[in-house]
Amino acid sequence: MPEDQSSTSPTPSQPFSSPDDADDDDRGWLDDLEPEPMLEGSPRQGVDPKNPIVLVETAFLASAATLIWLVNFYFPIGPVMLLFPIPIALIYLRWGNRPAGMTVLTAFLLIGVLMGPLRSVQYLVPYGVLGWTLGALWQRRGRWLITLPIGTLIANFGTFFKIGLASILLGEDLWLYFTMQVMGLLEWGLDKLNLLWQPTLLAVQVATVLFLLFKDFIYTVLVHIVAWYLCDRLGNSIPDPPKLIQAIFNEA
Repeated sequence: MPEDQSSTSPTPSQPFSSPDDADDDDRGWLDDLEPEPMLEGSPRQGVDPKNPIVLVETAFLASAATLIWLVNFYFPIGPVMLLFPIPIALIYLRWGNRPAGMTVLTAFLLIGVLMGPLRSVQYLVPYGVLGWTLGALWQRRGRWLITLPIGTLIANFGTFFKIGLASILLGEDLWLYFTMQVMGLLEWGLDKLNLLWQPTLLAVQVATVLFLLFKDFIYTVLVHIVAWYLCDRLGNSIPDPPKLIQAIFNEA
């Protein structure tokens, strides 16, 4: 005898709630650290990171980073240095962590094949790491007050890394060369100010560190400005600069 269908009928289910509604209570203060939605077709919108367009852009931007490095090496042009981290940061803004890491690795290998491992290491530290870090911070809408100090520290570490590496390869203490140059600059400034003070070795070394830190800070600021100008026109904007910088560009 057939069973009563009324006894096996499903009970009314709870109203469907979207995952966004379920996550509202878990977000809290992390809202500011969440990346903004990427372009259509990004991995977080359901596209496989192995999608051909992701692979093509990864290869293209890795080649662009390598080409910029080669051009600056054989035809040194100061402003070109500002573009070293930009391709890595751009691929992070467009496709996320894994493609950005593959871009850094591909550029590292290309430079190693074309110019040798030492040049590839000099690109990786600091420019590859700097581009990857800034891309991660910009994707999470990190403000310039956060990204500038972090970028400056990475660039400054890269400066000391290159000084140490060059000292080992040349067999000379390049740090001594830098301190002598800064000491001459300090003595020139004290002479112009008519101050009878002989800087100590500690004061000269501290001044050298501050000088290199200031140099890397200026470089990081210029990289931010170039990225702010370029990435916005490529459809992957980064956070706006402080109002002072915006006012300078509005008046220019």
